[in-house]
Amino acid sequence: MRKKIIAGNWKMNKDFLEAEELMAGIAEALENMKLQNRVVVLCPPFVYLEMATDIAAEADFSVGAQNVYPNDSGAFTGEISPRMLESLEVEYCIVGHSERRKYFREDHEFLAQKVDALLKHDLRPIFCCGEILPEREAMKHFDVVKKQLEESVFHLTAEDFRKVVIAYEPVWAIGTGVNATPDQAQEMHATIRGLISAKYGKKVSDETTILYGGSCNAKNAKDLFCQPDVDGGLIGGASLKADEFMQIVLSA
Repeated sequence: MRKKIIAGNWKMNKDFLEAEELMAGIAEALENMKLQNRVVVLCPPFVYLEMATDIAAEADFSVGAQNVYPNDSGAFTGEISPRMLESLEVEYCIVGHSERRKYFREDHEFLAQKVDALLKHDLRPIFCCGEILPEREAMKHFDVVKKQLEESVFHLTAEDFRKVVIAYEPVWAIGTGVNATPDQAQEMHATIRGLISAKYGKKVSDETTILYGGSCNAKNAKDLFCQPDVDGGLIGGASLKADEFMQIVLSA
């Protein structure tokens, strides 16, 4: 049975004290919960990763990074390597988020390099894919997602692909307050699972965790997560409040 994952992507938010308070609040709430088949992942800004892994050592959540550079070291001012993340005992890393694609012009080839570098250091990529509004309106959304998968993760062996978490994020729903309907989410998740099955076989497809990301919150999480191919969420703004985030965790 594949695990449900609820990952909080804090993006560029919270100062040090606010971040510490939020992590402590989530850690405390998790003390009284039985997660069973659920995994909670917090992805704070880089400067808080050491604090996060320190707290996670005594709490029931894992830590993820929001970005990585594919080289282990070198003259890449401002970048963070997979080797650095590994040394901090970070377990996950977001790759291909729509904001990285849009604002930093990250293409399929570069994202594939990131995925390879993370796997080399036993870090699990949370690979984001999804379409912008004009692509959906033109009924090209399935082709867009297929191309993103084919050019950034489908070069992997089945053994390596098993370590990848997929996150479908309809870009038109991120931070807009407009989310895909449960039926729209299920339709794309089922399509992604079908593509994985065609590439790697049904067993790998059935074991792959596919998250929904795109204005998922405490009010709509349950309806989204009850879809057969939706295995949790990559949560943005709603992960910045401990109470709301924990409601989403409980919905999975």
